[in-house]
Amino acid sequence: MIIRRIAAALLFTFGGFAMAQDDLINKIKDNGSDVEGEFLFETLIDLEATPVKNQGRSGTCWSYATTSFIESEMIRNGKEPVDLSEMFTVRQVYLDKAEKYVRLHGHLNFAQGGALPDVMYVIRKYGAVPQEVYEGLDYGSEINNHGELEGLLKAQLDQVIKNPNGKLTDSWRKAFVATLDAYLGEYPEEFTYNGKTYTPRTFADEYIGINPNDYVQITSFNHKPFYQPMMIEVPDNWTWGISYNVPLDDMMKVLDHSLDQGYTVSWATDVSEKGFSLKNGLAIAPLTPYADMNSEQRSQMFNGPKDEVVVTQEMRQLDYDNYETTDDHGMQITGKVKDQKDNEYYIVKNSWGDRENDYRTGYIYASRPFVAYKTISMLVHKDAVPKEIKKKISL
Repeated sequence: MIIRRIAAALLFTFGGFAMAQDDLINKIKDNGSDVEGEFLFETLIDLEATPVKNQGRSGTCWSYATTSFIESEMIRNGKEPVDLSEMFTVRQVYLDKAEKYVRLHGHLNFAQGGALPDVMYVIRKYGAVPQEVYEGLDYGSEINNHGELEGLLKAQLDQVIKNPNGKLTDSWRKAFVATLDAYLGEYPEEFTYNGKTYTPRTFADEYIGINPNDYVQITSFNHKPFYQPMMIEVPDNWTWGISYNVPLDDMMKVLDHSLDQGYTVSWATDVSEKGFSLKNGLAIAPLTPYADMNSEQRSQMFNGPKDEVVVTQEMRQLDYDNYETTDDHGMQITGKVKDQKDNEYYIVKNSWGDRENDYRTGYIYASRPFVAYKTISMLVHKDAVPKEIKKKISL
């Protein structure tokens, strides 16, 4: 067992799932506290994961979260993990999203954001490639920066939709692909890795070796029937993908059972909350709402364990309906710790690079109440779902 200390420091909060990472960080980095305090954490579960990556100035956390999840799945399956290309997935999502955007006359969210299962969608349809084969940085940047790319792509599509000729041609697709090629790189039809020649299709099937159909998304909202499939109604769910809707307690059981059985989890959540602090490495759901706190309470939010809210199904639904819980960010849950008062927290791998905090560089600890309250969805292997829940959702 490992005990580590966390000292409270500057509070960071984030919002905007498809906004550039650095823009979010710089926007609110002056909010916070300098009061010293500490947590004592004991590690309960710490599953293997690949090194922390940096999504740069791009809203592609969904690709980083599930790609990291797949890399951990390779480890769990006894394979040597490979650094997979997030931008290959992003390229293909831009392409297919564009097709749907035009078919719907622009009535679809075309932006950098996406959903956790989009990575499985691309593996199923196209395959995957190593990072060294497709970095997606042909525009001369050392990190992702998709603001200009997104603007150009959307401008092209909006002009196509205006349809000044009265009839669409196939040329718009060629122009769109040419823009993707110029910024991210051409589609890697064939490549050599470890002395063997692959296509994206054969690399996914033979080297990665996962079946995308073995993975399911779990959510919990009471505006739809429980134990039935539902479409999560957020703008970035551009494929209109289906999740299994279960009561809150069952959603948390799926998460805990997954970790207990050695499965990591890809996690979509809201990080616009005042209780989400990158600097302190913590995400908490304080008992007293931030708006109702006095200055002393705000300054000591991360100064050791505090009482947190008792989360109910109704609370989750109200915040979702009122846009207070938004689809901001995707990360990977890789384990659990507990503090000196036996409160549990989930170990969460982020994709904002090696940003230091007082516990673990590139990671945060999200309290159980925070996860229960602010989870949009979680992507898990179907075998990680407890048998009794599997039966109820006919999985």
